Amino acid sequence: MPVGTGAPRSRKRASTRTLDQDSSGGIVRRTVLPGGLRVITESMPSMLSASLGIWVGVGSSDETPPLAGASHYLEHLLFKGTRRRSALQIASELDAVGGELNAFTAKEHTCYYATVLASDLPLAVDVVGDLVTSAIIRGADVDNERGVIHEEIAMRDDEPGDAVYDLFSQALFGETPLGRPVLGTAKSITEMSRTQIAGYYRRRYRPQSMVVAAAGAVDHADVLHLVRKAFADQLDGDVEPAPIRAADLGQMAPARDIALIERPTEQAHILLGGFTPGRHDERRYALSVLNAALGGGMSSRLFQEIREKRGLAYSVGSSVSHYAGIGSYNVYAGCAPRNVDEVLGLIREELDRVAVKGLRSDEVARAKGQIRGGMVLGMEDTGSRMSRIAKAELSFGEYRSVLQVLDDVAAVTVQEVAEIAAEVLAGPLCLSVVGPFADHDFSSFVAA
Repeated sequence: MPVGTGAPRSRKRASTRTLDQDSSGGIVRRTVLPGGLRVITESMPSMLSASLGIWVGVGSSDETPPLAGASHYLEHLLFKGTRRRSALQIASELDAVGGELNAFTAKEHTCYYATVLASDLPLAVDVVGDLVTSAIIRGADVDNERGVIHEEIAMRDDEPGDAVYDLFSQALFGETPLGRPVLGTAKSITEMSRTQIAGYYRRRYRPQSMVVAAAGAVDHADVLHLVRKAFADQLDGDVEPAPIRAADLGQMAPARDIALIERPTEQAHILLGGFTPGRHDERRYALSVLNAALGGGMSSRLFQEIREKRGLAYSVGSSVSHYAGIGSYNVYAGCAPRNVDEVLGLIREELDRVAVKGLRSDEVARAKGQIRGGMVLGMEDTGSRMSRIAKAELSFGEYRSVLQVLDDVAAVTVQEVAEIAAEVLAGPLCLSVVGPFADHDFSSFVAA
C-alpha cells in the first residue's frame, strides 16, 4: 500500500513470546508485528527442510450468497500473477529448487503453503508472501479460472464419494454459511465479477487476519526478517490481531432430514450423522475418543460390524468436523445398493446402542491410544507441525504443546465419553445418499 505524505504513522513495537521449548532444542515462538500480523515458528533442529504457510482467516463461511465460492476462486487467482511475477514465474521458482507450492480453501480459513530445503526458505517466504499480498487479479484470469472452477465443480459432482459430503453439509446446515459448498455453485461462479472478487481480496486479506507459520530448520529471528521484507509497508499501525471466531452455538436442527441425489451408480454412498459442540467446547477430547472407537479404525465398532463380520462394505467409518460455534459428525459407508437398508440399519443400531450404553473401558483405552499414537506419528514432518501451530493460533488464539494435548486425551474418562455420546448420538439425525434410489423410503433411519 502506498505511503501517504501526511503525519507520521503510528509505530507499534513487535512483541515476541516463547511458547514452548524441549530438551532436543525445539522451540516455539510467537511474534505480533505492527499491523496485527502474527508470526509463529517451531524450530526442529534435526530437520533439513522447512514448511511455510500464510493462513488467512477467511473461508466459505464468510461469504454472502452472491459471493458463494469467492474464497476458493480467489485462491486460484492469486497464483495467476503479481506485480513482480507471472503465473509461470510463481510456479517455476519453487520447482527449480525442488519445493512444493500449493494452497487450499476450507470453511473458515485459506492457506497458501510451501515446503522447501531450509536453505531455500527465503525464496519460499518471498514467493508466497508476494502472491498473498500483491496479486493483480486481471479480468482475463478471472474468466479463464471461471472455466477451471466449473470443471472442478463438475468433477466433484461426477464423484459420488465427494458429492455426498457436500450434500450432507447442505442438508444439515441448510442456507447458512456452513451449508454452502466451498467451491460455490455453478450459478455463483458464472455471475461473479472481477470487481467483486478484487473487492473481497482487498477487504479480507489484511495483516490482522493472517498468521504466518513456519516449522523445520528455521530460526525465529530470520523468519521475522523475511516476513517483514515480504509484507513491507503493510506492517504498520497500532492494530490488534483479528479476534478468534465467536463460539455461537447456532442452529441445532437439520435443515433437511434426508437429501438424495438419484444417480445410476454401481455403489450407494451414504452419510448419516448430526450436530456436535464446536471446537471451543472442552468435551472435544471425549468426542474424539468416541469417534475413534465408533468408526475411526479397523478395530472400531462400525468397521467390525459392517465390513469384517458381514462384508457389506469396503469403506466404512466415522468422522467429526469442528467449527467455531458448532460441529458435525457423520458415518460414511459405500455399499451395493441392494444392501443399503441393512447397512443403514446396522449404523443406526450402533449409534442408538452407544447413545444409551456408552463404550466399554477397553474400547475407550484403545481409542485413546489410537489418537495419541496417530497424533505423534502425524507430527513427524514439517508440514504437519506448521499446520498445527497455525491452526492453534488462528482457531484458538493459544498454543498447547503436543504433550499437553496428549495429557488431555489420556485424561478422558469412560463416563465423559458416555455423556457426550448420549448428547450427540441421540440428537436429530440427517442422511445424505447418492445412488439409484428414485423412490426409496429412507425415513425410518432418521426417525427419532
